[in-house]
Amino acid sequence: MTKRLVSMAAAVLMTLGTSAYAGTFVNGGFEDGNLGGWTGGGGTWSGSPAAPVNPAVYNGGTPNNTIMSGGTDPYTGANRVYTGNYSVRVNDSINNYSVSTLRQSVTNYTDNSIFFAWNAVLEASHGLSDSDYFSLTLRDDTTGTDLVSRAYSSAGAIGSGTSGVTWTNYSGWYSSGWVVEQIDLLALNAVGHDFTLTLLASDCPYGGHAGYVYLDGFGSVVPPNDVPEPGSLALLGLGFAGLVAARQRQKKAA
Repeated sequence: MTKRLVSMAAAVLMTLGTSAYAGTFVNGGFEDGNLGGWTGGGGTWSGSPAAPVNPAVYNGGTPNNTIMSGGTDPYTGANRVYTGNYSVRVNDSINNYSVSTLRQSVTNYTDNSIFFAWNAVLEASHGLSDSDYFSLTLRDDTTGTDLVSRAYSSAGAIGSGTSGVTWTNYSGWYSSGWVVEQIDLLALNAVGHDFTLTLLASDCPYGGHAGYVYLDGFGSVVPPNDVPEPGSLALLGLGFAGLVAARQRQKKAA
């Protein structure tokens, strides 16, 4: 009996030890109301280098990343938050040469999937190599391969930037809408690997056009889209107003 208890205790300790070293993304939905767990960088871009700009160039620079708490985007009308109470906006709508990055790495990620949602907003400007744009990469650091690689300027796709994405023009501002990425690590035999997510959003290099991207819901389960769209909120408001009016009529009739 004693040997059996010792064996069971050892098994429990081994399990706890494995769990203690299992990684997960920190503050993936930004529900802490801050950027804890994430690293930002930033700077400016001028001239016309070949796009996309390498995010590593901006490591250590001053980021332009803002926690968003609801509301709608002023150019597209889309919700600024995909799920929960908060998201992050990388860069902003001020066209002042700015570049901003955001990244997070995790080691020994043992969940079977990675999910996250993003929404890019880019002002129409110049050509592929000198327009405002964004890039997003989810890299398997263990194998040195990119599982997700998107890059898009307001002049068009760079690489696989438009795969599975429908871009809409809102009076000179292009938007992807909210895109949910789904990576099946089990199918890729990548459970337990190390990963890094990197985003970059940039104005054009002439200071005339802006670009930014929202990120939300990063984790091991599909982020629920539990924030009503503005149209839905309007319908709810009309429905509530109708209910109040009906009750007032009933009171008068009584």
